[in-house]
Amino acid sequence: MSSDRIDAESKVSGNQANIPARIRRELDIDDGDQLRWQLEDDGSIRVHVIQQQTGTFADFDGYAGEEDTDVTSDHDAWGVDIE
Repeated sequence: MSSDRIDAESKVSGNQANIPARIRRELDIDDGDQLRWQLEDDGSIRVHVIQQQTGTFADFDGYAGEEDTDVTSDHDAWGVDIE
C-alpha cells in the first residue's frame, strides 16, 4: 500500500472527527463500534475497528446438558443444589 494514497478526508470539529461514508461502508463501521487508535513512530496513525457484538446473548451457546428441562418449574431453581 502506497503511503501517499488518500482514500478520503474529513475535518475536525471540536474534539471530534467524522469518518467518511466511503470508509465506514468499506470497513462496515456502525453505531456502537469502537475505534482503537495507535500512534506509529513515524507520526502516522493506525486505527483498528472493534465491531460491537449484537444482542444480549451474543456469546451464549445455549444449554448442552443431557437431561430435559421444564422452564416453568425449573427456572427459579436453576443452578441450586437441593439436598
